[in-house]
Amino acid sequence: MKTIVQVPDQVLRRNAALVNVSDISKKSIRSLIEEMKTAIAHEEDAVAIAAPQLGESLRIFVVSKKVNKKYEADLVFINPEIIRIGKQKKVMQEGCLSVRWKYGDVKRATTASVRALNEQGNEFVMNGRGLLAQIFQHETDHLNGVLFIDTAKNIEDIPPVK
Repeated sequence: MKTIVQVPDQVLRRNAALVNVSDISKKSIRSLIEEMKTAIAHEEDAVAIAAPQLGESLRIFVVSKKVNKKYEADLVFINPEIIRIGKQKKVMQEGCLSVRWKYGDVKRATTASVRALNEQGNEFVMNGRGLLAQIFQHETDHLNGVLFIDTAKNIEDIPPVK
């Protein structure tokens, strides 16, 4: 299993590259997506992960099926683009698998819509509210080289309790 990249690794600060539709079926992309699914399954507190967090500067993120009981599988977003963002904002606590055990308050829109490609290369649009909207924004930030610590307030170090 690939190790989750930690700050200050520069791959986390790059603007990730678009994935060519013809490459989605290639072994390298399929393997990366499987590694991303494995990574979030192995981290008890993980709800999503972006490809740069596994060292690959590509525009892909995966949302764990843990986020919503109606999801039968992890959700894959290839070349995601936020197409609509709500006007209402809320301060929400965030953490990040690449900034381990640091948490802070980030102001995010409470609703967001994303257009992306799925694992078969088909375009879809998904609307999110609450946690899902927060994930869309956090993961899209990753693909743009932005980390939650860039804007977070009241950052605390909260290591796991053994």
